[in-house]
Amino acid sequence: MSSISMDNMNLLYSQSLQKASTADVEKSLASDMSEATDEELMDACKQFEAYFIEQVYKSMQKMVPDNDDSVDATSQLKDYYEDALLSQYAETTANQGKLGIAEKLYEQMKRNYSL
Repeated sequence: MSSISMDNMNLLYSQSLQKASTADVEKSLASDMSEATDEELMDACKQFEAYFIEQVYKSMQKMVPDNDDSVDATSQLKDYYEDALLSQYAETTANQGKLGIAEKLYEQMKRNYSL
C-alpha cells in the first residue's frame, strides 16, 4: 500500500475543489440558455464572474511567500479555510457588481439568444 504525503493530499484536494468549481461554471454556461429567464441568465453570468475573480485571487495568493513552519494537519486546515475564504470573497465581489463582467456577459448573451 503506497502512502500519500500530506502535501500531495493537499494538492489533490485543491485540484478537486477547482475542478468541481470549474465543472459547475461550465455546466451552467453550457446549458441551453435560449429558454432561460432573465434571472437564470444573470445567475449564470454571476457564477462565471465569481469563478473568474476566484482564479485571480488564487493567482495573487501564489505570489505571497508561504511560511513553511506549520504542521501538516494545520497546513491542511489552513488551505481549506483559505480556499473557502477566497471563494466567498469572489462571490461577494461578483454580487456587488462593481467589475461589471456579469452585466456585460449578460447583455451579450441576451443579444445572442434574442431574449
